[in-house]
Amino acid sequence: MVSSTASASPMLPRDQVKTFRSWMITIVEDQISRGANPRWNHRDCAGLVRFAIAEAFARHDEKWRKANGFLGRPLPAEIELATDEREKFKVFTASADGEKSQFARALPLIQNNANFLGKTPEKIEPGDLLFFDQGDDQHLMVWTGQRIVYHTGHRPVPNERSTDNGLRAVGLRQLMSWPDSRWQPRAENPNFIGYYRLAFLNSSPSERGTP
Repeated sequence: MVSSTASASPMLPRDQVKTFRSWMITIVEDQISRGANPRWNHRDCAGLVRFAIAEAFARHDEKWRKANGFLGRPLPAEIELATDEREKFKVFTASADGEKSQFARALPLIQNNANFLGKTPEKIEPGDLLFFDQGDDQHLMVWTGQRIVYHTGHRPVPNERSTDNGLRAVGLRQLMSWPDSRWQPRAENPNFIGYYRLAFLNSSPSERGTP
């Protein structure tokens, strides 16, 4: 059972939530459309979430846009936060004892930095997460509003000829009928723990809860 201790997380101002979601999805979808950003380290499912959050809260000035290949492309409005305010949203509670870090694996991201929405998709919005527990391995996926994006954790082997970068995108309906039923986001699937929302996006205590 996954419980949540995320209620003490800092809260993003409500008028900035939609803008953050737009930026997070822009970053996530860019990894699919153009391949993994060279600046993205720790390429796995949790790493994709952390990278998207950090880049969403970056200052998207001309230097950033040039470095990330976004010059001349339509982009969301800038998140209206001071620099010190931006930085605190890039730090996660990485362990049960409250350790703070810019690095957190899938399980503590969910346990300590997100809130449970349910095991059905009625409440999900772009930027919300799907969490699976396969026993020895936990896995995160991101809902973009149109499809689900994730990283398989695949790491290329030196001299390997494969072009597989580990990134995947799949429709929700397609995942619901996935041949390996362990990955189906269905309420009756014991490996699917549920849909989660980053704690700093919750707008009211009524949205918080545990499975």
